[in-house]
Amino acid sequence: NELAQLVDTAGADPVDRVIQKREAPDPATYVGKGKATEIQETSDGLDADTVVFDDELSPAQQFNLEKILKRTALDRTAVILDIFAQNATTLEGKAQVELAQLKYHLPRLRGRGNQLSQQGGGIGTRGPGETQLEVDRRRIQRRLAKLEKDLSGLRRTRKKQRKSRRRSRFHTVAIVGYTNAGKSTLLNRLTGAGVLVEDRLFATLDATTRRLQLPGGETVLMTDTVGFIQKLPTGLVEAFKSTLEEVAEADLLLHVVDGAGPDPEGQMTAVRSVLREIGAGDVPELITFNKSDQVKDEGLEHLLRRHEGSLALSARTGQGLEQLLSVIGDRLRSLTEVVDLVIPWSRGDVIAAVHREGEVLMEEHDEAGARIKARLDEISQDVLAEFIDENSSEEAK
Repeated sequence: NELAQLVDTAGADPVDRVIQKREAPDPATYVGKGKATEIQETSDGLDADTVVFDDELSPAQQFNLEKILKRTALDRTAVILDIFAQNATTLEGKAQVELAQLKYHLPRLRGRGNQLSQQGGGIGTRGPGETQLEVDRRRIQRRLAKLEKDLSGLRRTRKKQRKSRRRSRFHTVAIVGYTNAGKSTLLNRLTGAGVLVEDRLFATLDATTRRLQLPGGETVLMTDTVGFIQKLPTGLVEAFKSTLEEVAEADLLLHVVDGAGPDPEGQMTAVRSVLREIGAGDVPELITFNKSDQVKDEGLEHLLRRHEGSLALSARTGQGLEQLLSVIGDRLRSLTEVVDLVIPWSRGDVIAAVHREGEVLMEEHDEAGARIKARLDEISQDVLAEFIDENSSEEAK
């Protein structure tokens, strides 16, 4: 079903599906020669011009299948790359997608066989120089080197932006989830970001960061990221590394799950698999089941019971958003340490700074000055180190 949705998103019309049951893929044709012939006959009857396979095909399998099928054979990876290419809008997004596409196509040039190469030995094979195949291969390798250099520069720029955001001392929340789970709708609802929202897979590829004011008065930076999917091509994850670093360095992951989807648990497993792959497996996670307005109550209750601490909401209607913001605030505050400070009356500027930079839990006044218990991040603790009462803080721990 998901492959049919991917094909539809790429702009083709699925006309039939064939399922092959076997213990392991056939090394030569993936589905076996007999099944490939059967698919060829079905395709002839339906006048289909392309056959799409749900797993990645090796270059040899693709070459053999196209010979048997007498039409284009594509795999899931090629379809996903095509969708990404259609949706990339920024310079970085386009470069990332092109890099992944070229890495995918390079080994497949060899599948065109030795008939294009004049670099072999023997009579009739020696030619005037490089053939088109060698020229194509060299051109792709030069383009790959240029793209990697360009992306390296963009990665450095992104790193500087993240450093600057860390200096601003705002907590960061990354919205992650399966493609089409409603992440962009949620960001728009919370921050008015104006991100494109469509009922399509991978409508959003480029990370968008916006400020969000929480009910407690704190400001956080919320980032919408590219959606994940089962069997997301490794080359794409590698190409989008710089974008996905935003996720790995976030303080909290807001994991948006399509509560009305056919397989919420499977989608969560796929997302967590990619998170581990990009080094974000240990970032604290808040699970939110979106599209609660489209789910039966008993189904929603079952999901909430299975995942303790999770929330239900509808980004479309706004239902449950107040509770979400409150919980985000609580979860972020729990990440900061509670410290005791003793600040003399002569340092009113420091007292004001504590109120500005942290969350004051208790404040008492005596002859020595102000005794304050507050939640402070590491940077604030370093700045205010001389006023921290170490004994009281140790006892609190």
